[in-house]
Amino acid sequence: MQPVAAAALALALVLPAAARAQNVVPTQPSGVVVIDQGRLISDTALGQGVERRFQSASRSLVAENRRIEAALEAEERALTARRSTLQADSFRDLAAEFDRKVEGIRQAQEAKSRALTRQRDEERQRIVERAVPILAQIMEERSASVLIDRAAVVLSRDAADITEEAIARLDRLAAEAEPPGSGPEAAPPAPAADPAPPPAPGPDTEPQPPGSAP
Repeated sequence: MQPVAAAALALALVLPAAARAQNVVPTQPSGVVVIDQGRLISDTALGQGVERRFQSASRSLVAENRRIEAALEAEERALTARRSTLQADSFRDLAAEFDRKVEGIRQAQEAKSRALTRQRDEERQRIVERAVPILAQIMEERSASVLIDRAAVVLSRDAADITEEAIARLDRLAAEAEPPGSGPEAAPPAPAADPAPPPAPGPDTEPQPPGSAP
């Protein structure tokens, strides 16, 4: 889970507990429950939908990037072929213009990559926000006042882990709230606003940067 999401989850759960503590005197030792924050996203239907959309968009960007690279390579070869027919100054101007074009494409590529990753992070954050009331409810049912991440636990009983229960409740809540056709696969991530076509590197392939003129 992203640090921002983890911090939001911790804050949302600690503050209500602190508020209740001002008004209620505990009659028994405080209970502790455990959550696997990574699985809370990756194993839910919402989280899996986010990841599938992200992977699909990334593959599309990689394919688009390869097409653009092929076009740039062809343009570079054509420019090189004209070298013998151009004055040296003219060729240098054309080569510099081509290099500027390649650099612009590279910058647009990076912007699209950042936008795609940022959108995935925002969608994951929304899943965490939807899970907070569910986690608070489970804590209330188990008379627990502390929720900690499994990564920080040295030893615990299986009964203390509420991850499976939280995932099931979040999936059920999402299914009830979303009408048919509006589930995890309904809407792909919005494309970057940049009108240029270059994509960003996806998780499956690390595309080579476009070449520049000789």
